[in-house]
Amino acid sequence: MSKPEISPAATQALEAAAFRALVAHLRANPQVQNIDMMNLAGFCRNCLSRWYREAAQAQGIDLDDPAAREIIYGMPYKQWQAQHQKPASPQAQAAFAARQEGGEGH
Repeated sequence: MSKPEISPAATQALEAAAFRALVAHLRANPQVQNIDMMNLAGFCRNCLSRWYREAAQAQGIDLDDPAAREIIYGMPYKQWQAQHQKPASPQAQAAFAARQEGGEGH
């Protein structure tokens, strides 16, 4: 099957739907720690919220980091941290440090 012709408006709607599904998936899986996401995928919820804020600012929308994080996390970031964030294991910290040294940081 070949790639169908998709209009720019339909492409934007599909991308928005995929983004909403990603955010919903992350909210439904708070046990997945940000450091583990960074180590495996090179991005985390904070990266996603930063990209959201940057996109808003590119559109002239004044959105700060706490507000962008609340959009992604579904609650204030400090609340999410208190409820879901666990201390990173020494192995996860070492893997993260190695990524940073290798230029793969967020």
